Amino acid sequence: MLFKSEFLAKVLIYFQCFSLLINRFQYDANNYQYHCDRVENVFFIIIVIERIIVYEGKQMFRRAIVRTPGKSMVNGLTTAKSGLPDYELALVQHAEYLNALNECGLDVLVLEADEQHPDSTFVEDVALLTRECAIMMNPGALSRKGETAEIKKVLKDYYTHMEEVLDPGMVEAGDIMMVGSHFYIGLSERTNDKGAQQVIEFLKKYGMSGSVVKLDNVLHLKTGLAYLEQNNLVACGEFLSNPAFQHYNILKIDDDESYAANCIWLNDKVLIPKGFPKSRETLENAGYSIKEVDVSEFRKLDGGLSCLSLRF
Repeated sequence: MLFKSEFLAKVLIYFQCFSLLINRFQYDANNYQYHCDRVENVFFIIIVIERIIVYEGKQMFRRAIVRTPGKSMVNGLTTAKSGLPDYELALVQHAEYLNALNECGLDVLVLEADEQHPDSTFVEDVALLTRECAIMMNPGALSRKGETAEIKKVLKDYYTHMEEVLDPGMVEAGDIMMVGSHFYIGLSERTNDKGAQQVIEFLKKYGMSGSVVKLDNVLHLKTGLAYLEQNNLVACGEFLSNPAFQHYNILKIDDDESYAANCIWLNDKVLIPKGFPKSRETLENAGYSIKEVDVSEFRKLDGGLSCLSLRF
């Protein structure tokens, strides 16, 4: 069953929790009372209440959309100088990424490869999914503009409210970081102020907010930032001293492991790229459960963990 508003999703969760609680009690007809027969039932109730509190305090994810890489990915856009991606290895890594999403409790929709668009496996860039609406992006890279049409059709099954960024505005969602109901939008070569302001107006329409951040050295905002809930912000490079982020608890990623800054918080687990031990230690010391995923072939196309899925 698909929910088109966060409110309805919460109603379902509370109803399920209430039903579980009721089922744990037995009715005493003689005394006209409900009671628990076992101490373990009390502990079960505590766990259910804890789940509700956790849900209220964090952005929980239930679904994801990914797209299988096409053979044409070898022609994808890149500034990296790491050679062409190995397509067969990319398929293996993409399958491991899908498994990681499943392990985090997400129901994943897998779209078929789109050979006409070499970068289409990076589905995150073409849409911003919020609690109340979906906003279709207008990618700054000309070769990626055709990716939005199919994703828009898919998202209509999940969202009643949909908006769309139009020319002369351009935005790629890799430049947008969600922190609760606020969204930071990086101004980059792929995202301009006209596009960012359209997104901010859409957010305001649905009771959310947004602000812009000028980028100097990175491709996308989330190349160097990741919000991990609980006021913790992974950051590296130019973002370490940016005034916009000084009120967060910054988890510093060293320059030699900057690729690890693109990590994902998913329902109390953090996915990080494989091969960055210092970054893993930093996050583990902050109390996070870590899952490493090898995405070396996608890195060759300037892609990271967050780029490979739409999570909502």
